[in-house]
Amino acid sequence: MGKNLIELGDLTDKNLGQLVLLNNTTLPVSYEEKFYSKLLTTGFVSKLAFFNDIMVGAVSCRIDQSQVEGELPSLYIMTFCVLAQYRNLGIGRKLLEFIEELCKTEKYNKISLHVQVGSDAIDFYKKFGFTIESTINNYYRNIQPADCYVMSKTIATVQE
Repeated sequence: MGKNLIELGDLTDKNLGQLVLLNNTTLPVSYEEKFYSKLLTTGFVSKLAFFNDIMVGAVSCRIDQSQVEGELPSLYIMTFCVLAQYRNLGIGRKLLEFIEELCKTEKYNKISLHVQVGSDAIDFYKKFGFTIESTINNYYRNIQPADCYVMSKTIATVQE
C-alpha cells in the first residue's frame, strides 16, 4: 500500500465552490458569497489541502497593512479548517507551515486569528506557538458560546 499524499494547491474560480462546501461543512460560521469572491483578489491568500487528491482542508487569510509607518504588515487567518476525519494526519500542520513560510518571505511580522472559546482549535494553535492575546465577548452571532479569543504568533522575518 502506498503512502498517503498531502499536497497543497491554489484557490481558483474553478474550485471556489469546493472551498465554500468545505467551510460550510466544518466551520460554525457561514460566509456570504461576497466573502468568497474577495478571496480571489489581491490582498488575500488562500491555500487548499488535498489528501490523495481530495480537498480536505483550507486556509484563507487577509493581508493587513500596518497603520504605523515603518511597521511590517501582518496576516490575519479568516478561515482555517480540516475535515474531522482527516485531522491528526499533518494536514493542518502543513497549512500552517505554508502560512509561516509566506510570512517570512513576504515579511509579514505576525499571524493573528479569532477562535471560538471552547474550540478544539485552541490547543492546535497553542501547539504551534500561538498565544491568547485577549477575549472578545459576544463576538459571534447565532452560535454559542458567542465569545472568542484573539490568538497570535509573532514571526521572525529575515532581515536583508
